[in-house]
Amino acid sequence: MGLIRTALFNWAHAKHTKGTFVFRIEDTDAARDSEESYQQLLEALKWLGITWDEGVEVGGPHEPYRQSRRLDIYKDVVAKLLEAGFAYESYSSPDEVEARHKAAGRDPKLGYDNFDRDLSDEQIAAFKAEGRQPVLRVRMPDEDVTFTDMVRGEITFKAGSIPDYVIVRADGSPLYTLVNPVDDALMGITHVLRGEDLLSSTPRQVVLIRALMELGIAKYMPEFAHLPYVMGEGNKKLSKRDPQSNLFLLRDRGFIPEGLLNYLALLGWSLSADEDIFTVEQLIANFDVHDVLANPARFDIKKAEAINGTHVRMLEPEDFRNRLVPYLQAAGLVGGQLTARQEEILTEAAPLVQERIGLLGEAPEMLAFLFKADSEIDIADDARKGLPENLHEALDAALAALEQVGEWNAENIQQALRQALVEGLGLKPRLAFGPVRTAVSGRRISPPLFESMVILGKEPSLNRIRAFRNA
Repeated sequence: MGLIRTALFNWAHAKHTKGTFVFRIEDTDAARDSEESYQQLLEALKWLGITWDEGVEVGGPHEPYRQSRRLDIYKDVVAKLLEAGFAYESYSSPDEVEARHKAAGRDPKLGYDNFDRDLSDEQIAAFKAEGRQPVLRVRMPDEDVTFTDMVRGEITFKAGSIPDYVIVRADGSPLYTLVNPVDDALMGITHVLRGEDLLSSTPRQVVLIRALMELGIAKYMPEFAHLPYVMGEGNKKLSKRDPQSNLFLLRDRGFIPEGLLNYLALLGWSLSADEDIFTVEQLIANFDVHDVLANPARFDIKKAEAINGTHVRMLEPEDFRNRLVPYLQAAGLVGGQLTARQEEILTEAAPLVQERIGLLGEAPEMLAFLFKADSEIDIADDARKGLPENLHEALDAALAALEQVGEWNAENIQQALRQALVEGLGLKPRLAFGPVRTAVSGRRISPPLFESMVILGKEPSLNRIRAFRNA
């Protein structure tokens, strides 16, 4: 969720400012970056409707857009950084760095001590003779590093607070600290919106981009915005292990793109103090990254579901109907191709539940009885509770009344049952229709009863009441 929220804010900012949204894949860490995760990311963005102007799949003037395919580009830049003295070879092992800290009475966990900055030719030759392979580090400046964050204002990292950092591993593979600034420079990136967890790496990128500017590789410094953490339950940072953090699980439950986008946009931003519901067009028209709050945002699944429900009700009836099909198929209620009768049932039944559900995944349970054969109706345990003591008498009266109904419509069905059960048997209106509802749907709660019986038809409705009566 945090990753997608970040993509959404970048996209909204680019759209709002009529800029170019660039989608680049950072996959230089082979241990972490799989083809499966790449495909899932593409699927997630496409499902949400977050499109990109330049990048993977769509191309652009700075191909390729996967960092694993740009290694030769990075090698060329690294050579220039070394030649100009902005980067240097570092041979110290972690154990040696720790030992030097201890010998000087410093905390051994302080990290790299910049020891290799000014090695002599003899020292370098000795290390090479031992077979050591150096990492490459960038020289951090001796003055403070300051930049203006679009969310947090001016931020300063004191001189000496960040040691010289690695940009290339000993095996020659580049790190994020190198490839990101280089790609930002070469691709002409003007604005970078990213998670708060990357704030500590920003001074490193600022320093490297300044070096690239001196080398003529970068033309300007991008503007940075660090977005707030997304918190889960218990005010802990939302983890990949949290169910609500998985977009596909939310989609399977029945979130729609419009609802989820709306809610994700509220994780750090708002249209106004009293407007929680808005369209994607309104988001684009009004989004300003300077209005994003720096405080952590909490993912509230109940609020997300409520907002999603509002967007479900905003769908055009035919659109809503069509979106139900995959959920009915997943529940095994219909096949890959709906029959003419199933099409008819769905068209008539969809309006009965559109105002009653917050997630599309709730529809199969509510509509299942309409797609099942009369003999397949199962009676839920909670549907048996609260039924009147004279259940058989009520069902007999309902059958007798319904058998006399001529034109099978909701009004006639309601009138017949009211006369038989409320006026005839004296049942309270709130309880009178429970036996019929349970018989017809097998559930305590269903779509409007009389309209549902019209969709089923007269004989199937009567068959189900008889079967429940004789069970």
